[in-house]
Amino acid sequence: MIDSPSTRTTLHDLADLGVSVWLDDLNRPMITSGDLARYIDRGVRGMTTNPTIFANALSEGNAYDEQLSTLTGQNADEAVFTLTTEDVRSACDIFAPLFADSDGVDGRVSIEVEPSLAADTAGSVAMGKRLWAAVDRPNLFIKVPATLEGLPAISQLLAEGISVNVTLIFALDRYRGVMNAFLTGLEQAREKGLDLSTIHSVASFFVSRVDTEVDARLEKIGSPEALGLRGKAGVANAQLAYQAFEEVFGTPRWQNLADDGAHVQRPLWASTGVKNPDYPDTLYVTELVAPHTVNTMPDKTMEATIDHAELRGDTVTGSYAEAQQVLDDLERVGVSYNDVVELLETEGVEKFDKSWSELLEQVQGQLAKTEGATDASTADDGPAGDA
Repeated sequence: MIDSPSTRTTLHDLADLGVSVWLDDLNRPMITSGDLARYIDRGVRGMTTNPTIFANALSEGNAYDEQLSTLTGQNADEAVFTLTTEDVRSACDIFAPLFADSDGVDGRVSIEVEPSLAADTAGSVAMGKRLWAAVDRPNLFIKVPATLEGLPAISQLLAEGISVNVTLIFALDRYRGVMNAFLTGLEQAREKGLDLSTIHSVASFFVSRVDTEVDARLEKIGSPEALGLRGKAGVANAQLAYQAFEEVFGTPRWQNLADDGAHVQRPLWASTGVKNPDYPDTLYVTELVAPHTVNTMPDKTMEATIDHAELRGDTVTGSYAEAQQVLDDLERVGVSYNDVVELLETEGVEKFDKSWSELLEQVQGQLAKTEGATDASTADDGPAGDA
């Protein structure tokens, strides 16, 4: 149970600095118990989901049993679609006042296209449209991975007026491709006569996974210089991503769209839970404060932020030279940036695909259990009409 605060929290202070805190979690008990509303009171301004989060929610307790009993005629894919879109729709409704108050910038809830579609442009677009229609809420984000095949899907969905959360971004070059896909989508939407002010997007740049992979390579190298670079790559990579953001959204191409009511595609810091216990547990919060950003946090990181994060204002825009030096130093000691980010993208897609398969297996098992219980109950009643 989440206690509702009597005073503002650090999350409100972050909002004042231009950082919207979104919770990286969603489950039905959170919705029905009022905990989500209390999170919002504490300063949470949005929410993200993924297959792992839904799998965890379905495995805990019996919150979904009643609805599962009505889905016995569906296969696992259809049941997952029904269950997850209902949760996301309910969360969208709870965030609706904040969505209105922020002029559509916050109060957002994300739902992801099936990870198996990461290399399927047409399939991602079709699933994105289906999810958008099923949830039927203006404060929804459709999550699409930033694979090469995902980039045109992002543009096509935006061109239809569908707001998009671009996920699994690791590389700076790929991030520039994401921003180009965003601008292309808005230009196509404008050609169709759509209101650009109603179309929003965030670009989810992953942080802690970069440190996990780079640190392992640095420890294998083992030199004093290499070991001294541990814990620096994730923040440096994100800071340089923000530099790219400032460059792209300072161009005449963007200004032309902004003049027609378009909103910037905000950088979103994802994977902000610290994996190494030797690092400060708010590292990816305090070192990534900048205007027009989102920080998605697991509950543990959010609680740590509220409890003891020490904010120092903008910690990004004055750090570009130092951040570039970190990446240069990594290359010099033998850590290939390109190899790291390519591996992380591949692993990221594989992890989400595995989580999706596990989610389907879990739901299939629960459906079979429900059907078995129903059959047993019917058998116990005996044949109708027997005297």
